[in-house]
Amino acid sequence: MKQLLEFLGFIALVQGVMGLVHEFTDWHIGLVQRVGFLDGYEIYASIALVVLAFALFAAAESRKAG
Repeated sequence: MKQLLEFLGFIALVQGVMGLVHEFTDWHIGLVQRVGFLDGYEIYASIALVVLAFALFAAAESRKAG
């Protein structure tokens, strides 16, 4: 379970950072800008993904190995 939480946290962190990079540099990377219902809210969604990633990392650390 710990490894799953860490993996999901890593994916959320990468997607959140790539969404922020896309918004501030216009590089066409990440999946956040491709989701239609987030149109206009990409920055907020990317920040939420970064926060979610840290929450998942914290949850993974509170679990025992296994």
